[in-house]
Amino acid sequence: MLGGTTEATELARLLADAGANAVFSYAGRTKTPMAQPLPVRVGGFGGVAGLVAFLQAEGITHVVDVTHPFAAGMSANAVAACAEIGVPLTGLERPAWQAKPGDRWTHVADMAGAVAALPDHGARVFLAIGKQHVAEFATKPGNFYLLRLVDQPEAALPMPDAEAIIARGPFTAEADEALMKTHDITHVVAKNGGGAGAVAKLHAARALGLPVIMIDRPHVPARRVLASADKVMDWLAHEADLGV
Repeated sequence: MLGGTTEATELARLLADAGANAVFSYAGRTKTPMAQPLPVRVGGFGGVAGLVAFLQAEGITHVVDVTHPFAAGMSANAVAACAEIGVPLTGLERPAWQAKPGDRWTHVADMAGAVAALPDHGARVFLAIGKQHVAEFATKPGNFYLLRLVDQPEAALPMPDAEAIIARGPFTAEADEALMKTHDITHVVAKNGGGAGAVAKLHAARALGLPVIMIDRPHVPARRVLASADKVMDWLAHEADLGV
């Protein structure tokens, strides 16, 4: 299982309860990942060839991709590797968020689009994108940026006017609304990850009438996609002798 989401933790619990012979693979971007009831490996594979080598060396018969919707590179590698050696693959993917009445969303295709959609100066931005792409927003140093990260940043933030809050979800709409009021937030930047754990910021932005710059999900090659951990367990029960 390629994991890293709330759904991955749920599936890991079901697999462990069923006594399945499974391994949970993390990318390793978070210093303190949640404890899992399955054997865990951490780190990348070295592209498609490295993933193929791992699957063959470990005798993996089925792969479930439960990575974040924005981990498109890993998902694409999984599609290619599994196709190359004939290993069945399914994705477990939560639905994308959809705008509701009262939302003020601007859709952009990528991080560069999100940067371009912000004012050049004077904005107070809740930057809810994780840590990987923060430096791209340093090209607009005239804004204030509030970041919410799982881990303390190892280096100084690349913007002159920025603050990091260290917290792990799920979050509540009331708390996020209070956070945005405290920091006089004028814009929210978010990746459309979907799910319930991080949707609170969107509820808060709606309540406050704030514009949201929504980064749409990247393209992933065609693959089987299931909507819940239970459906994945049903698929595995039909595909493999897991005793479930």
